[in-house]
Amino acid sequence: MALGSGRFGPLLEKTLKITLKCGVFQGVLHHVNPDRSVLLRAVKNLETGRSTPGVKLFFDHEIVNVELLDEPDSGRGTSMLSECTSAIEGNKQADTGPEECGPCSSPCISLESQLRSSDTLKYSLSEEKDEEDVEYTVVDSFQQKFDPAVLHLREQHVVSIAGEGVNLCRHGKLSWLEIATEHHIFLFDIFLLGPQAFKNGLQMVLQDKNIVKVMHDCRWISDCLFHQYGVLLTNVFDTQVADALQFSMATGGFLPHRVCTLQECLMQHLKIPSKRDVIMKHGQQMASENPDIWFLRPFPASLLKAFALKAMYLLLLRPPLMDKLMSDLTAVVTDYLNAYQTRSGDHLESTKPTCMELPQELRQLADIQKLRREKAIKDYRMNEDGLLIRPAVELKGRNDPQKDENYRDNRDCLPTNKAVSQMTAFYDRDVVHQEKSENQNQVLNLWKNLIPTSSWL
Repeated sequence: MALGSGRFGPLLEKTLKITLKCGVFQGVLHHVNPDRSVLLRAVKNLETGRSTPGVKLFFDHEIVNVELLDEPDSGRGTSMLSECTSAIEGNKQADTGPEECGPCSSPCISLESQLRSSDTLKYSLSEEKDEEDVEYTVVDSFQQKFDPAVLHLREQHVVSIAGEGVNLCRHGKLSWLEIATEHHIFLFDIFLLGPQAFKNGLQMVLQDKNIVKVMHDCRWISDCLFHQYGVLLTNVFDTQVADALQFSMATGGFLPHRVCTLQECLMQHLKIPSKRDVIMKHGQQMASENPDIWFLRPFPASLLKAFALKAMYLLLLRPPLMDKLMSDLTAVVTDYLNAYQTRSGDHLESTKPTCMELPQELRQLADIQKLRREKAIKDYRMNEDGLLIRPAVELKGRNDPQKDENYRDNRDCLPTNKAVSQMTAFYDRDVVHQEKSENQNQVLNLWKNLIPTSSWL
């Protein structure tokens, strides 16, 4: 039997006593989820006398008994409580979970570590006085905000989408869904809204073929949305894939040995302010160190700001990546436009418009690809699989990229014929000195290998 807060309206804001397999708790009923899990606020552990701030989740398979402590106004409340208790006890018979509350499944988790991390992050944010606040809208109920947000999203051509939660896949739990447009950032509280959020409009947005969804490594959230909510994502622009393709184009066809994190992509292609990168990085670190924080309500404002920044910058990441991916096409088309109009018209009499020979403007692509491959072989080490070893993008020193010896500006555009000749001459001259510098390069590579690579979230 599915329980919903609508059917148990008379019990909302009533004080309940819930007996679990691992303790007895008291709190005010905030919400009853369709999966029979219960959300209470102002929770107190009756065995220890300790109170817990925010909203706590109690899973139905761990609930032994539910008692109503408030005196109901009518028999309706008693009836609803009996139905709720009967459903829980009926479901308990099918429960095969452990008798003791574990650290992952227990609803009675201490939030001291989460609150300490939250305070630390809030302190770091308070130091950024000169940073403008990012505006966002939290959608955690179906009243007032939800329908206008969905209507706004359905009118868009491009949005960014990111998800947050525990083990984000078909076996995990989606807690937040961030969707940003050019003018608004919406943070949907899927933990509170439940599957009904997708049935009430989000599924139409995510499956709309006319809306481009900018995402980073969509594999995990795609698996989660499909298997848990029946959502099939369409028309996705994945920035991780785009970055790898752009790297391949810039190196003449080589592939990197690894993909980039979102933070690396933002610094590499968007050059975001280091302060805001720190906010997002601290937010992710806080969530990774305290996975139970996804069940905390009200949710820390510092993390919500990190989510909003992530969605905002993810949307801004698409244009520069598109420009770089289209740079060769743009350059060749420019040469096409100038192919005849800047030269004498005498030769046009002998040129047949129907000639299908490959023009010189396109032939130069092969020369450029060759030069890029030769340069990539000198700039990068190669692993046993033939993939170029791509160094991590360092946060330090990004204000002056040229000082970073591992930094590489991949915004290679297709040069003109004159530039091709200059590049070829430069390469030929450089080969003369290649043997002389071979020993120095070996020492330099050995030194680089001794320096540990920074880890990324």
